Amino acid sequence: MSMALDGRDIIGQAKTGTGKTLGFGVPLLQRMQVPGGKTPQALVVCPTRELASQVASDLTIAGMDLGVRVLAVYGGRAIEPQIDALKSGIDVVVGTPGRILDLSNRRDLNLSSVRVLVMDEADEMLDMGFLPDVERIVATLPSERQTMLFSATMPGQIVNLARRYMTQPTHIRASDPNDESATVDSIEQHVWRAHPMDKLELVAKIMQAEGRGLVMIFTRTKRKAQKIYDELSERGFAVGTVHGDLGQGAREQALRAFRGGKIDILVATDVAARGIDVEGVTHVINFECPEDEKAYLHRVGRTGRAGNSGVAVTLVDWEDVARWQMIDRALKLPFKDPLETYSTSDHVYTGLGIPRDATGRLAKGDQTRAGLGAETLEDLGGKSPQQKPPARKPSNTRSGNGSGGGSTRKSPATKPETDAPKKAAAGKSRERRRTRSGDGT
Repeated sequence: MSMALDGRDIIGQAKTGTGKTLGFGVPLLQRMQVPGGKTPQALVVCPTRELASQVASDLTIAGMDLGVRVLAVYGGRAIEPQIDALKSGIDVVVGTPGRILDLSNRRDLNLSSVRVLVMDEADEMLDMGFLPDVERIVATLPSERQTMLFSATMPGQIVNLARRYMTQPTHIRASDPNDESATVDSIEQHVWRAHPMDKLELVAKIMQAEGRGLVMIFTRTKRKAQKIYDELSERGFAVGTVHGDLGQGAREQALRAFRGGKIDILVATDVAARGIDVEGVTHVINFECPEDEKAYLHRVGRTGRAGNSGVAVTLVDWEDVARWQMIDRALKLPFKDPLETYSTSDHVYTGLGIPRDATGRLAKGDQTRAGLGAETLEDLGGKSPQQKPPARKPSNTRSGNGSGGGSTRKSPATKPETDAPKKAAAGKSRERRRTRSGDGT
């Protein structure tokens, strides 16, 4: 941290949950000139909206006594309030590459006075395809600046980025050189081979483990995340979800409800695996095998933070055993052959402290959380779609299936009127042709 305070360029590499935000946040805030002018003095680029929101919140709290003005800019929210805030004067801008470029191209965000640049979770920005946008942003900044790049891993493209845009950077690596891939020691890990048809029942029982606090369930697809959310809601659990098909208002509603304890289960795709720090997460469940060892580390790193203990359960499908064995080998874990597991398996109850009388539904007396509906859905003014309500089956489903004489299938109101004369004329024309051919002329 002392090197960052001296204004030197820094490459920080550490696994998730080790406090990278304050690692760059404290030096950044200390270098701010307060009161500042109209243009930002520092820029923090983040790969996801959720991470940008959290980093901005952390910097706002840390810089409150200093009078540092912090603004989060990202998509899904109306751009006009962000423009108004920039016009009134901001010291630190935290945002995603797309919205930063948008504001810069509109000349609403003036980057000419930026003296500190931070690229947070750079490897994630590479994986998400944001690297060209980041390069365009960096090209607009003053050459005389401090640059700090933070990442969990250092692929070749990130190293090249550092070489191009940093001046004699110091590479700081916060890890054990004897065990580079070690997961947090305080996390109790379970890896089970489970059948897809039994997973929801198994998860519902895990949700009733003794001492269970907040839970994050990760899945690879948006559709699967929504399905798990719907199913657990039906089973009586207080649950929310965060995935790309939701509008920003719905995503922030779920995260607020999760942090505030109105819900105790959050189902998410990997968009929430990076940098989202919520106190009290005791269990992480990988509903499916993660894509690789990096995704596994980021997911399970949501628990066992700040010296607390946690539990991570990974459910591996039969066809994903080979993928899991690659993860197991890369991380040097002792779970090469996942134990075949069902919702009735004895080791599920004994290993996680689940009552023997637990069923796949939460008892009425245990449904004490306020639920997602108790958290206000904020109208952010953005154009991204909000969560769609469940589709209702029409009352005439049976008669509208095309069979029988009772069909009530509807067509556009104007169609029958406009098309009827044409159809009638066509019918007469065909009838006349048939008459002529019948006469033999």
